[in-house]
Formats: sequence, structure tokens, C-alpha cells
Amino acid sequence: MKKWMLALTLAGGVLALSACNQGGSDTVAESKAGNVTEEELYEVMKDKVGAQALQQLVYEKVLSEKYEVTDKELDAKVAELKEQLGENFEAALLQYGYKDEADFKETMKLGMLQEKAGLESITDKELQEAYENYKPEIKARHILVADEKTALEVKQKLDDGAKFEDISNTYSTDEAAKANGGDLGFFGTTAQMDPEFLKAAFALKVNEISAPVKSQFGYHIIQVTEQKEKESFEKMKDQLKTQLLTNEKINEVMQKELKDANVKISDKDLKNALDPQATAAHQ
Repeated sequence: MKKWMLALTLAGGVLALSACNQGGSDTVAESKAGNVTEEELYEVMKDKVGAQALQQLVYEKVLSEKYEVTDKELDAKVAELKEQLGENFEAALLQYGYKDEADFKETMKLGMLQEKAGLESITDKELQEAYENYKPEIKARHILVADEKTALEVKQKLDDGAKFEDISNTYSTDEAAKANGGDLGFFGTTAQMDPEFLKAAFALKVNEISAPVKSQFGYHIIQVTEQKEKESFEKMKDQLKTQLLTNEKINEVMQKELKDANVKISDKDLKNALDPQATAAHQ
């Protein structure tokens, strides 16, 4: 699941707030020490999860006017998540506070509505710019050492014709890559790697060996061994759209949708509920 979608995975009981009557006096719990009324329950729930609940309810009403998520689409997305989580699916629902799969689907549906709104907002200009800036995956290998002096020594040996695998086996402190001659496999610009390492790796031509590159792990000598071909713009459009659909993009789209729908909040305690920052601390 995308990170922005996971951010929508609020506690399953949040929407229960909408079932409470703000001015109700009906008793929901009794005790010798006193009763708890619907109004009291509402006020407590409003204070704890009111902003999240209102945001979720308003978002769904606004988006449902313009976009549609079918049961087939929803079932397919849930099936995809089940496949990813396997036997941990039920435990994950409980962890996030959902009572069952149907409860979870309510929030998942909102996430998919936001996804549709976000994807539709991405312009051809944004896609073209993303395509022009896109760099295909590369395959690289490296030798990691503790200090620059050793890195320069390694670089000199490679320049003199020593085999990368042999030098890696002798010098590298990266045991995992060392076992494969320093090979790191294919990775892209968004890989979970040190930023300085990524920047240096993608600046290299195929077969070029870098100067020492300092990172949080030490000093690297990097060689790019392969680079995938860049596919056509038409073939990459869907992939690029997915990459452009960030949390920031979703927030931007939702603010526009709310403005277009002329949403106004009458409850003064929840006046800032639709501010993206209002629920950030609870997500």
C-alpha cells in the first residue's frame, strides 16, 4: 500500500462518532456512581478523534459527488493487500482498530477515492517533466572501507587493472555485498540508500569507477555495470503518475476539492478539522 493510503488508516472506531447525537440525553451506560449520556460520550469522542472523524466523513461526501469506487475495484484492492500481508492480514486489522474487514473497507474506499482525484489532477506538463527527469535503474557494485586513505588505495589498485571482485573480497567491510563481489543489484533513484551514494552512482557512466564517495557508512568506490533502457513516454505514463501521487499532492487536491464544494464547519471546536495539519499528529 502507498504511504499516503496507510496514513488514512485511522482507528476503525472513529466513524462511530457520527452515530452519536450531539444534543442527546439518552443514557448509554449506567452505574451507581452516575450515568453516561450520549452527549457526554459525544463530547469525549469529539475531543479525542473528532477532527479525524469529521475529515474522513467530509472527504468521502465531497469526493463521492465526482468520483466512484466500485465494489469490484474495492474488493480487488483488498485482495491485493491480503496477498501482501498473507496470514498477518487479520492481525493488521486489529492493530489499527478495525473490528472486521467490512469496517476496514470503509477507510480503504476513501483512500481509493483520493487516489482517483489525485491521479486526475496530474497534468501532461507534470508528466512530461517527470519523464525528462527520470533516470532508469542501474546495476552497481561497490567496495566500502572505513577511511579515505584506504579508499584511494583501492581506487588506485582498480585503475592499475586489479579485479573488482578480488579487491572487494580483500578490502570491503560490506559483508553482504562482499559475498557477491560487491554487487548491489539493480536499484533506482528512490532506493532506500544513502543520498550521497545514490547521487554519485547515478552520475557515473557504465563501467566507470568513482573516486571515493563519503557516506554515513564510510567511503565507497562505486562502479556501475549496467543501466536499463528508458522506455517510451506512453509506456511510462502510469508509473510516472504513481510516483507523482505523493502525500503533498493528495493534500493539495483535497484542499481544492473542499474549496470547490464550499465546505463550512459550524462546530467551533472542529473549525480546523479540515486543515491537513489538524490530524497529522494522530495519523
